[in-house]
Parts: sequence; C-alpha cells; structure tokens
Amino acid sequence: MITKRPRRLRGVSYIGMLRYSLTICTACRRDIFASADAVAAVLAQLRQLATLFEFAVVAYCFMPDHLHLLIAGQSEQSDLCEFVRRFKQVTAFAYRQAVGDDLWQPGYHERVLRDDEATLTVARYILANPVRAGLATEVGEYPFVGSEVYDAKELLTAWERT
Repeated sequence: MITKRPRRLRGVSYIGMLRYSLTICTACRRDIFASADAVAAVLAQLRQLATLFEFAVVAYCFMPDHLHLLIAGQSEQSDLCEFVRRFKQVTAFAYRQAVGDDLWQPGYHERVLRDDEATLTVARYILANPVRAGLATEVGEYPFVGSEVYDAKELLTAWERT
C-alpha cells in the first residue's frame, strides 16, 4: 500500500499557461500499458480531455506500468489539478468497467518546467524512456510514444540536434 502521495508545491496555482512534466503510475505498478488496446483507450481520453481543459500534449510515453506526459497550458484557465483529476477519474472508470480492476495508483508526480527549460529537451527525455528501460534500442521504435504538437520527424530531428 502506498502511504505517501506526492504533494503539490506551495505557492503554485497550477493554473494558466505553464508547462508540466507528469508521471502517473498504474495501480500496484502492474504492466497495464503493455497492451496496445489499453494504451489506445487511455490515449483517446487523454486527447479529448486535453482539448477540453486547454492543454497541449507535447509528448507522451506509455511505459508498461506508468505514463509520462509533457503538457502545456494553452489558456489562462488551463487547470492542471482538475485536468489530471478528471483524466484519472474517466480512464479509471472505463478501465474498471472493462476489466474490473483499478487503473491508477493514488496521486501523481509533476514538475513545473522553468522558463529557461527547452520544451523539446524535456520531450526528448520522455521519448528516450523506453531506450533507457531496455524496451527499445533507439528512439522512435517504441510504439507507445508520441506528440499531439510535433510530428515524428520534428521530434526525431530535435533528438538528433541535442
């Protein structure tokens, strides 16, 4: 059982045009996202809710037991906490209906990107996770990564430049 959830930073509103690197883990760190069907279902909800809450999904990587996201608020009303709450709620409900089990562990880890941090550098880090984990031999071959902002060529070009 998980006893300590990551806490939100004091003094940060998490609302507006900020960029965030998120990690959300599956319940009991089960390999739920080894299934293309599970990834497709959660990705569809991610896309829909990101639009609703005015976030751009700059990069995502579904590792077998967790999800990495780089998202950017697109308006002054973009609310990270409400976006993640609703995303986890909607996807967990659908997963429970389909499978009869929990999808997510409580909480999530976020990092607010500083102004001087390059978006593509953080995206590159996210896209390289499968390589570091031994799930792929090179960036771009793992099937469960992508971006709703950049096409694959742009991301791979950014990878080669850095």
